[in-house]
Amino acid sequence: MSITDEEAERHREKMRKRKAVQDAEVASKPIVQKGLLIVNTGPGKGKSTAAFGLALRMLGTGGRVGVVQFVKGAWHAGEQDGFAAFGERVQWHSMGEGFTWETQDRARDLAAAARAWEQAKRMLEDPSLDLVVLDELNIALRYEMLDLAEVVATLAGRREGLHVVVTGRNAKPELIEAADCVTEMGATKHHFSAGVRAQKGVEF
Repeated sequence: MSITDEEAERHREKMRKRKAVQDAEVASKPIVQKGLLIVNTGPGKGKSTAAFGLALRMLGTGGRVGVVQFVKGAWHAGEQDGFAAFGERVQWHSMGEGFTWETQDRARDLAAAARAWEQAKRMLEDPSLDLVVLDELNIALRYEMLDLAEVVATLAGRREGLHVVVTGRNAKPELIEAADCVTEMGATKHHFSAGVRAQKGVEF
């Protein structure tokens, strides 16, 4: 598709004005760097996927990452093998035993969540880590497997500069309030509704 010189100039002028607005917006932000508490929630697919994408970005810039999976762990996930290629730059702990309807054992669920949270706290205190992913922590909080007030206070009081991502549906309002960034992923359409089961390399 070809454009005229006049159209090209109009476009350049439009983009110059847009860049000026964008540059002014960036310049108005006084904080250059801050450890973020990020929450990925909502009924849509991709909450953990987005968190692991951020983990990959952190690794790509030379950072170190810690991962604790709260519910997942009863089955093996492909991303764990992918991150294994980064060696000791990634600390990975899958400590869940499956969803509550799979275990059907409240005491067992509580014990698994407690172990995972203790591991998470150790990672939050590890000065070598730049990013900690707490995968499906929202599920543990939703089913009251952990003390919400303690979790929120610990995350809010994390050391300066540490980024934390929490995933899972139904994030608690208290966690949303404490977070710096919250993304609600909507469920516009999902292949599971059409009868397609979870697939290797896509869901796990």
